[in-house]
Amino acid sequence: MTAMIDISHAEKTFTMHLQGGVQLPVVRGVSFQVEPGECVVLSGPSGAGKSSILKMIFGNYRCDGGRIGIRHRGAMVDLAKAEPRQVLGVRRDTIGYVSQFLRAVPRVATLDVVAEPLIATGTARAEARERAGQLLRRLNIPERLWALPPSTFSGGEQQRVNIARGFISELPILLLDEPTASLDAANRAVVVDLIDWKKRAGVAMVAIVHDDEIRHLIADRIVDVTSFASAA
Repeated sequence: MTAMIDISHAEKTFTMHLQGGVQLPVVRGVSFQVEPGECVVLSGPSGAGKSSILKMIFGNYRCDGGRIGIRHRGAMVDLAKAEPRQVLGVRRDTIGYVSQFLRAVPRVATLDVVAEPLIATGTARAEARERAGQLLRRLNIPERLWALPPSTFSGGEQQRVNIARGFISELPILLLDEPTASLDAANRAVVVDLIDWKKRAGVAMVAIVHDDEIRHLIADRIVDVTSFASAA
């Protein structure tokens, strides 16, 4: 099987410019692959570099060495060396990202916030809104709230909108940063089901999950990030 993500010896160091240029090594020697239909969970204590690895895969952080291979339109693109325009193209067409925080245009209705990724890739507005409603209903967001902007919602409701927006896309790679952090048990179970649905669709996923029970329910493989921690 052909890997969707192929990371080899990637490393990241932050330069603290306001602290006299002090170098802060984060991770080194990061190497793993993710196949279609596989969910790889990054494990390790806070500060071990899990979020930095996720952001290197998404192209938010430029890694300082090694390779971040992403299968994009049938070819492998190294995001460690890609031009900014190419990085944006990979994000648009290949990689979805569910962060811990919802970023949405103010005053836009929740239904349209969730439907937008489908509309942006050419799905008819009516179909996109119908599919958005199905996901919102599945995530227990009452229909009476769909016309309201998510900024008016509670933290847990906003996170469920965020999850719906991330999972509605049909992109082949999905990155998940603590998708169940603000959720109750019933909605955590829904997210587990959604991840299983994406696996069956052949989506390659990398997740950060601190809940041990959820981690073992969704992980096909666990990568211990402490093995990549910099010695500095």
